[in-house]
Amino acid sequence: MIIRNVKVYTEEKEFVDGEIVIHDERIETVGPAAGNASAALDDILDGEGCYAIPGLIDLHFHGCKGYDFCDGTKEAIAKIAEYEASVGVTAISPATMTLPVNELEEILAVAADYRKERQEAGQNEAADLVGVNMEGPFISEAKKGAQDERNIISCDADICQRFLDASEGLVKFVGIAPERNENAPEFIRKMKDKVHISLAHTNADYDTAMEAFDAGADHAVHLYNAMPAFTHRKPGVVGAVSDSAHVNAELICDGVHIHPSVVRATFKMLGADRIVLISDSMRATGMPDGQYTLGGLDVNVADGRATLVSNGALAGSATNLMECVKTVVLKMGISLETAVACATMNPAKCLGIYASYGSLTPGKKGNVVLLDKELNLKAVVKDGVRIR
Repeated sequence: MIIRNVKVYTEEKEFVDGEIVIHDERIETVGPAAGNASAALDDILDGEGCYAIPGLIDLHFHGCKGYDFCDGTKEAIAKIAEYEASVGVTAISPATMTLPVNELEEILAVAADYRKERQEAGQNEAADLVGVNMEGPFISEAKKGAQDERNIISCDADICQRFLDASEGLVKFVGIAPERNENAPEFIRKMKDKVHISLAHTNADYDTAMEAFDAGADHAVHLYNAMPAFTHRKPGVVGAVSDSAHVNAELICDGVHIHPSVVRATFKMLGADRIVLISDSMRATGMPDGQYTLGGLDVNVADGRATLVSNGALAGSATNLMECVKTVVLKMGISLETAVACATMNPAKCLGIYASYGSLTPGKKGNVVLLDKELNLKAVVKDGVRIR
């Protein structure tokens, strides 16, 4: 396939006029006149001046279209992956909820089987399952958010290893609340070379968070949400993230979870290279308003807000990552060039898959999204095949 007449997003985070040639599911060449004149007419896509960006990568979300990753079925994963690809998210790392250990093992084993089956099947129109982000169960009751408190447990290296084994290496992040676990630094040092340790649903103060980051934790789950407020005398987890250059932070930019001013301030504080845009979407995404569930808890969705029926706490989002990118650019004042990097390059690097995903570079997978000047989705190319 040749994608012509587009503004190509480069690894230098700039847009340049050019063409993209994809052969055997991989990007072959990118340049001002990269096309093959002998290509068949039906293999040429005229981009009509659109922005051409890499397929997005959502490394933290729960579900969409009525399905949740924790449903624990291949059908659920397939339906989720199909929807995500249709909106330009071509690689996914769904998040688990705080559930019983045995149930989490079963969910992870199903995901591992699903990935093997899809890899054997070859090219498909669904997003690639490239990881799993474990939001629990090693979290804090004080900041549980929409997680089920009954299933929260302390850090345990043996249980964590069971998760890694069940997923056959698919688990990429394991979240903990270090203040709840006296052995948290030891746990981090033991597991950090096997999986990324993140601070998630935590009430840790600055010193405790810094101790965790100094021990090797390197990721923060949805910064600002489900953690102490950032204040001038008690900087908490946010302050510790700012002072730990090796730590990357997720941001939910759906227009509900974080005020635009705070989003802008966070980009200035951390720098764009450390920020990963996520959707944190739940099963109501792509569905009408109504009542749904998340982690076994009832959730009401109305006017773009997902809240627990029990206490009104935010329960994920009802927005996909592509919509979050549009929101952060059109309503929050972040440049398109920066937003694209935070939804493609940065998550790919965090997941350890940048060799094949995250940029429009020869040798990488032929996953390309076309957006018009208003950032409306015009086309999605997955593995060199147009699927939308």
